[in-house]
Amino acid sequence: MNVYLESLGCARNQVDSETMLARLAAAGVQATDDPAAADAIVVNTCSFIESAADESIDAILQLARFKQEGRCRRLIVTGCLPERYREPIVAALSEVDLFLGTGAYDRIVAAVRDERVSHNCLLPDPDTLDTFRPAARVTTAPHAVYLKIAEGCSRRCTYCIIPKLRGRQKSRPRQAILDEARDLIAAGARELTLVAQEATAYGQDLSPSEDLARLLDNLARLDPTVWVRLMYGHPESIGHDTISVLAAHDNICPYLDIPIQHAADGVLRRMGRRYTEADLLRLFEALRLQIPHIALRTTVLVGFPGESERDFEQLKTFVQQVCFDHLGVFAYSDADDLPAHQLQGHVPQRVARNRLDELMLLQRDLSAQQNTRYLGTRQDVLIEERQPDGYWMARTRYQAPEVDGVVFVRPSARCAMVTGQVIPVRICESLDYDLVAEAV
Repeated sequence: MNVYLESLGCARNQVDSETMLARLAAAGVQATDDPAAADAIVVNTCSFIESAADESIDAILQLARFKQEGRCRRLIVTGCLPERYREPIVAALSEVDLFLGTGAYDRIVAAVRDERVSHNCLLPDPDTLDTFRPAARVTTAPHAVYLKIAEGCSRRCTYCIIPKLRGRQKSRPRQAILDEARDLIAAGARELTLVAQEATAYGQDLSPSEDLARLLDNLARLDPTVWVRLMYGHPESIGHDTISVLAAHDNICPYLDIPIQHAADGVLRRMGRRYTEADLLRLFEALRLQIPHIALRTTVLVGFPGESERDFEQLKTFVQQVCFDHLGVFAYSDADDLPAHQLQGHVPQRVARNRLDELMLLQRDLSAQQNTRYLGTRQDVLIEERQPDGYWMARTRYQAPEVDGVVFVRPSARCAMVTGQVIPVRICESLDYDLVAEAV
């Protein structure tokens, strides 16, 4: 039996997809890259914002045609879309045979095999999800893998649906994470990127409690040649011990992703974020003081209800002052199941989109400015894949997979490049977001 799995959304969703593929493989179900050759098709969906839900629905409808044109007998939809929309989405998508929510990933084998299930939409409480889940994964890119250290979120930001979709924060036991990391390294991983909804709150919900600093230290000691990268930090939960560990290990990437969402105090209060612009400035100053060469990434949200032109100008000034290496911008996406829906002063989408574009133009200049500091320097890069023009796409420690810029390495007779290899290069050209290098 063959299965085709389409994974949509974030890196955390990708981990869930890879875990489902491993469960299926252990049950004798083979994965295929061709939906026309699949006996069953699985779509692991995202519904964090409206555009993500629309993308998920489009993918489902496109793949549904293989029930007529291909050999597909089962179409299964998993993840955040059924978790958020429940009965209405079941009624709207009659093409789908079974829906599994975020607490039902462990039912995937029975779903694909068409074993008897009690209902065509299974939505067990996400808080019952077993964080001791098997470490087995079918990784998309074995050399650069995501390692999920926690599930869910216990915060109540007014713009965010994640606690409803994923439940409260549930940290995985440290030993389970270390065991999975060892398996991934043995399978060829050269980079472990730690992900969670709030990675820097890792362990606070466990009894006895754990802490991120200890986990990072343990992971870094597994293999000094394997990069360890931390994504999805929160300004309130980044401790001094974590910063010290980031600075102490050469193989922990000097890189930190801290989504701040905004910098205007009034907007932050309405968002349910319990810090101020002054707190953020102190945090980023402390990070750069202790790790001078650190690369900083953040994500911000524009067009949030009540965001004035003055608030937006304050955000722009803050972004320019901190001078982030990498920045993602989203326009607020309203929905009636969000607490922010009840707030006054909703910003027109046209205004929000203009603010997004304006901020990205500013960040383009800041990224270009930050990239010039690498000119002429020698850097280790992780080789990703060969490009049609003969160049090799790679990344430095300062660039996270999928979301940041890359390094284009010129072909060289002196160095036979292979995907997953770490090689030294010299940076010879800087672009707005990317770098160009030659092997040394």
